[in-house]
Order: sequence, then structure tokens, then C-alpha cells
Amino acid sequence: MSWSISGWDNSRGGFMQTTDSQAQGGTRAGNLLAWRIAASITLGAMAGYAHASAFQLAEQNASGLANSYAGSAAIAEDASTIFSNPAGMTRLPGFNASAGVTAISTTFKFADGGSSGPGGLPLGSHTGGNAGSVNAVPNAYFSWQISPEWFIGLGASSPFGLSTKYDQNWIGRYQSTEFSIQTININPSVAYKVNDRLSIGAGLNWQQLDATYQRKIPAVVMPADMNAKAKLSGDAWGWNLGLLYQLTHDTRIGASYRSAMHFSSSGTTTLGDIPGPLTGRLPSSVDNSSSFTLPDTATLSIVHDLNSKWQLLGDVSWTGWSHLPSLDINNGALGQDHLTLNFRDSWRVAMGVNYQYSPGWKFKAGMSYDQSPIPSDAVRPTSLPDNDRISGSIGAQYRFSTRTTVDVGYSHLFFHPSINNSTDPKKGTVIGNWQTSADLLGVQISYRY
Repeated sequence: MSWSISGWDNSRGGFMQTTDSQAQGGTRAGNLLAWRIAASITLGAMAGYAHASAFQLAEQNASGLANSYAGSAAIAEDASTIFSNPAGMTRLPGFNASAGVTAISTTFKFADGGSSGPGGLPLGSHTGGNAGSVNAVPNAYFSWQISPEWFIGLGASSPFGLSTKYDQNWIGRYQSTEFSIQTININPSVAYKVNDRLSIGAGLNWQQLDATYQRKIPAVVMPADMNAKAKLSGDAWGWNLGLLYQLTHDTRIGASYRSAMHFSSSGTTTLGDIPGPLTGRLPSSVDNSSSFTLPDTATLSIVHDLNSKWQLLGDVSWTGWSHLPSLDINNGALGQDHLTLNFRDSWRVAMGVNYQYSPGWKFKAGMSYDQSPIPSDAVRPTSLPDNDRISGSIGAQYRFSTRTTVDVGYSHLFFHPSINNSTDPKKGTVIGNWQTSADLLGVQISYRY
């Protein structure tokens, strides 16, 4: 994106601002009360801070983390199936509640490979420190069987999230110094058991998004850089569908689809450190607005019981990132921002295995390959050091009783992004690569009445 300031002649050494891509008791009344309280607590805590491919979060539960989310639309072992496949609620008799949190630690350390500043400006040698962080992604889900065939549910999660923050005077400061996306998704759902083999489900989604972007404006004809910060928020509605089919006694398949969601967001863009000669000529704050579409997702999963001990899981999913070819922000008097992303649709494949060691203990493992929607180094934003990635995961589930289980999972992501971005000469050229790591640790408790 680029902010073009009205009245300033960029062709004669002026400056341009730019942004990068931005429960319950035994009675019905008791069940409903606990449902409302828990959902309210979760809503108050929900925020997404880290990313899978691009800024999509796979961490919608902790029970699937140890399998790298293989078999996600077919496993249906707890109430978190509401997100991955609402039809899976038909495998959960009575009232079920699941709540968990995944801690995500990321490292993004940039190594310069010959970056250059706009208009010949010196960049210095500071590479920005660690732009990663440690954050948490919570979630909660509740399902309720209201008749032999009908089930309803409610989920609260964070489907998209991202956080990168560089030191203010780093080499790529004209492209970004800070970027974050936080989302909350509320997902009421219903499922119907057609027969002993087939179940179908559907859900409605309301999603709230908040984004913050910050960068420096080049000091081409000014004594020092200015600071630009944009904050936007908005919400959107969408839907999801699911199907679950028991193919044989030992094999179950699941298919699910989540719709794209169109956001109309608004907020404020502020300028700081405005030099004296420009005081009065540039507004320190303006209203902004933006419209964009976040992608739809389709998933096909399989679960196969080899025997009473071993279970195999597989997953193929597609994400329609091409809904987001660019981002545009209308900044009023500061002009319009435009960022060409050229995002492509992406694929993810995963496989996993479960071993039932004893009635109480189940051990899990999995791995996945996740394709990035960013097609090349030339359009990779500094705010999104993403690349194709491989995950390796392990974990365990302990069953305290017929009602209560606890899941713990760990996953490490392997990816090595690089950049050669010169899409806008007014924000310089950033060339180099990142030393990266991402470690995820999830805990979840599930309870059935």
C-alpha cells in the first residue's frame, strides 16, 4: 500500500507514505447459563497474534495440534469440531464443552542482502532485532444434543492473526515497523443425523477484525523521518457447511467448507514527528476506510482405524487467497494506499497417527506441508515473512474419566523466507532473508455431560 499525500510533488523529491499488507448443570436452564457465561469470557479474551501460511491460523483447538490437524473434518472427538466440521457434533451425545489455549513463540531475525533506501537515502545497518513475539490463541466450544437427530453448538475462536514488530530504525523501516491483525469469530451451528452413516451440519459466522500498521516516512527533504500509523476495525458475516460419512466400520470421511468474508473497515491514520515546515500543511490525523475479502476454505479429511490401538488420519485443504489480490485504504486528505499482493490460492496436506496406549492414555503425532499464498520474493511484504512450511507435531491425551479429557500438543514449524521487494521505489528496496522459528504448545480440556 502507499499513501500519496495531496499537494506534495513526489516527482521532485517529495515523500510518499506506504503500508504493507494489513457448562452446565443437569437441567436445561443450567446448561444454557453456563454456555452464556463461558462464551462471554472467551469473547473477552480472544485475539489472534501469530500466523500459519500468510496470516491464517490453523490453531482452532489444541486436541488437533499434536496431529498437525490431520483428519480435522472427520475426527470429531470433542466440541471443537464446530469449527472444522459442524456435522461432527452428531458424534457427541449430551452436552459437551471444550476450551483451550495455544501459546505461539515466533522468531523473525532479518539478515540484509543489499537493501537500498528510496531516493538514495542511507538506511544504516540495523536489521530490526527479533520481529517475532510470544502470544496466545484461546478458543472455546459448546455442543448440545437436543434430540436423537438434532444437535446445536457455539464456538469462539480466532481464524486469522499476525504480529510482527521491528525496531524503529531498522533497514526496512520505510516498508513497515509494526503490523498486527486480531480476529474474533463467533460460530453458532446446527447438525442433523440423517442416519447411522450420514450427518450434515451448518453454521453462521460473525467475525470482528482489528488491524494496526506502522512505518516510517522517508526523510527525503525533511530533517528526520515521520512516523505513520493506521488503525482499522470492521466486522463481517459468513457461513460454513459440513458433511460426515461413515464409509465402513473402520473408515470415516469428512468434508467442510467455510465461506469467504467481506469486510468494510474504518479507523484512523495518524502522522507523528511532523517537521516544522510542514506543520499545518499535513493533518496529524485523518479518518480511513478499506474494503477487502478474507479467503474461503475447503477441507477433505479421512480417519481410519487400523485396529483397536492404531488410528490413521489424513487431510487436504484449499484456501482461496486469490480473493485478496491487493489491499487499498482510503486515507482522505492523505490519498489512497495501494498494495499489490498477487496472492494465489494455496494448499495444505497433513497426515497423522494416534496410538491408544491404555484406556487412559492416547499418544499422537503428525506432520503437514502448508503452501504460502505469496508467489515470490518480489511481492513478499516485510510485515509478512511467510513461506511454504513444514510442521512436525507430537502430543498426548489423558482421559481422567468417561467425562473429562485433557490434550497437550506441541508443534514446530520449519520455513525460510527471503525477500527482494522493490515494488514501490518510494519505500526503497528490501533484500535479504529471515532466520525464523515457530514453536506452538497447546492445552485443552474437554468435558461431557
